[in-house]
Amino acid sequence: MPLLSALSTTAPYHLFAYSILFGSTVYQSFFVGITAYRALPRQHFSALQLKIFPPYFAMQTVVPGFLLLTAPFSIASDKLSLSSLVIAGATGLVNLMYIGPRTVKLMNLRKAQETKEGKKSYEDDVSEDMKKLNKEFGIVHGISTIVNLGTLFVTAFYGVILAEAIVKGFE
Repeated sequence: MPLLSALSTTAPYHLFAYSILFGSTVYQSFFVGITAYRALPRQHFSALQLKIFPPYFAMQTVVPGFLLLTAPFSIASDKLSLSSLVIAGATGLVNLMYIGPRTVKLMNLRKAQETKEGKKSYEDDVSEDMKKLNKEFGIVHGISTIVNLGTLFVTAFYGVILAEAIVKGFE
């Protein structure tokens, strides 16, 4: 039973984990986020993202570590594989531990400023304080997006390495 014998190796678990990492990153970045932004009122979109991002960034942090541990080929000798997975995990960790919480803090500050001013953050005639908060939020959000795209890029790059290993038979 060659099919079942594969389950006694790390290869299928590695491939499943890679698929989850890459698929989730593509799906969240290009489908869920964009669709939710277009379909939901701003307040509901923000509430949804507040719930999605922590587990999403945690997944981007943990799964590359799992991939390092389950690689069905010698990953230690392959600096590109090792580097791409370390970078993928690090970018997820940066979004999870620093950028994500900073974004939430800025969202809360903007909400408090909206209450104080009686105006939404996106209205034209907001105060200088709100303009500063909006600018900082835009910068931090932009950095988070770039870091997430970095995760996507290095994960896709690792996918090419993984595909090459599969073609070669995990030599």
